[in-house]
Amino acid sequence: MLMTTTSTLENKTVKEYIGIVSGETIIGANIFKDFFSAIRDIVGGRARSYEKVLRKAKAIALKEMSENAAELGANGVIGIDLDYETVGKGMLMVTASGTAIDYE
Repeated sequence: MLMTTTSTLENKTVKEYIGIVSGETIIGANIFKDFFSAIRDIVGGRARSYEKVLRKAKAIALKEMSENAAELGANGVIGIDLDYETVGKGMLMVTASGTAIDYE
């Protein structure tokens, strides 16, 4: 499945715009990650445990969006937008949305 953030495909013809597709995930970070991340915020440095959780959540959201598009008969998704939000204490939400297309 071709997936891109652009709204057009270079050297490809979009035969059909099938519709909007999305994938969402809410994933928790545990209390130990929260504690050590807070320490890193004070002394500086990267919160690698949160970065790992964000990458995992993004991958899940993109996979769900791709599966949603495939169920509709699409072979690509264009105009992908990724949104990141915090939900409650220690919960991270990632949403991927785009336009499912059939291209040649």
